[in-house]
Amino acid sequence: MGEIRTTRPISWIKRALKDFEAFPNHVQSNVLTALTIAAEGGKADIAKPMHGLGSGVFEIALGHRGDAFRVIYALRIADEIWVVHAFPKKSKQGIKTPKSELDLLKDPLKRLKEALR
Repeated sequence: MGEIRTTRPISWIKRALKDFEAFPNHVQSNVLTALTIAAEGGKADIAKPMHGLGSGVFEIALGHRGDAFRVIYALRIADEIWVVHAFPKKSKQGIKTPKSELDLLKDPLKRLKEALR
């Protein structure tokens, strides 16, 4: 008998969805595949844990035609996957996510966790 998969819902903070919709179609497709893997309990190769934002927060990082795109999502919030931030990475600091982008995440992520517990 086959294993029954439980797929968690994927929810979006409105601003993250709006920013994500401006990404190129190819990038959107790859991100959605990675989020589906997360919703089914796995972790895509393009996703990595985010440090400094608490456990269960991941970053999807993609390059496309010389540009870089990032999507930040959180697990374990009311049994859903929450996409909390999406942005094109413009930093010239290598692969590290800019501190300014991380600072934008802390307060909304905290409020979301408090509201959904």
